[in-house]
Amino acid sequence: MLTGVIVKPAARRNARHFALQAIYSWQLTKGNVADIEAQFLSADNYEEEEHQAEEPRLRQPETDVDYFRDLFAGVVLNHQEMDSKMRPYLSRPIQDLDEMEHALLRLAMYELTKREDVPFKVVINEAIELAKRFGAEDSHKFVNGVLDKAVPTLRKK
Repeated sequence: MLTGVIVKPAARRNARHFALQAIYSWQLTKGNVADIEAQFLSADNYEEEEHQAEEPRLRQPETDVDYFRDLFAGVVLNHQEMDSKMRPYLSRPIQDLDEMEHALLRLAMYELTKREDVPFKVVINEAIELAKRFGAEDSHKFVNGVLDKAVPTLRKK
């Protein structure tokens, strides 16, 4: 983590967006982390015919690429720890989680436990927004419930 560097919230939001997708990809394929990261970092080199303007791009300054790398690698390297940290707050067995919910909770748990520079309210709000975008219909409610229960133990409010 660099000190004294001001990063725009939107750049961090975009980093989470891509990190979630990369974590999801890794969970499904158990592929090589470096290969998945490289795939995401090179994706902008391929212009689609109808690239949607509202979609973020994985490059500076639009996206905090260093933060993307930290989140993706950190979650993969610590996935078992993140699973054990979330397990007490789940209303169902971890193996019954939707893969996207699982990826999102791993990401949020990583930020809550390893990135104390990020306020817990930001972690929760960003996780809810990602769940609304990528999760099932009521996924955001489930994610919010898990994180609300976890925060008092994982972070001081």
